[in-house]
Amino acid sequence: MASIMYTPKDIFEQEFKSSMRGYDKKEVDEFLDDIIKDYETYMSTIEELRQENARLKEEVKQAKKRQETVHPSAASASAVGSSHVATTATNFDILKRISRLEKEVFGKQITE
Repeated sequence: MASIMYTPKDIFEQEFKSSMRGYDKKEVDEFLDDIIKDYETYMSTIEELRQENARLKEEVKQAKKRQETVHPSAASASAVGSSHVATTATNFDILKRISRLEKEVFGKQITE
């Protein structure tokens, strides 16, 4: 990340040499005043965003802590993807077993 080279004070205190065919000093000063205002706005925006970033990081940290207290097993949280496959197979097996039991119990009633 590039560092900031000038502060609003540096821009304000900058002196330029004048020459015979130089720029209008009043016009340059007005332009630099506008740049200083923009620069101050950018700096305050950056500071606000840094504070918001820190706040959001803290919220994420707190949310993770709350989740760990609700689900203390970190392994179960990381194994969610792999347990989904096992659960799906288990559900399928259960449905097959229920179907077989229904056929045994109700036999002729189901086929009729």
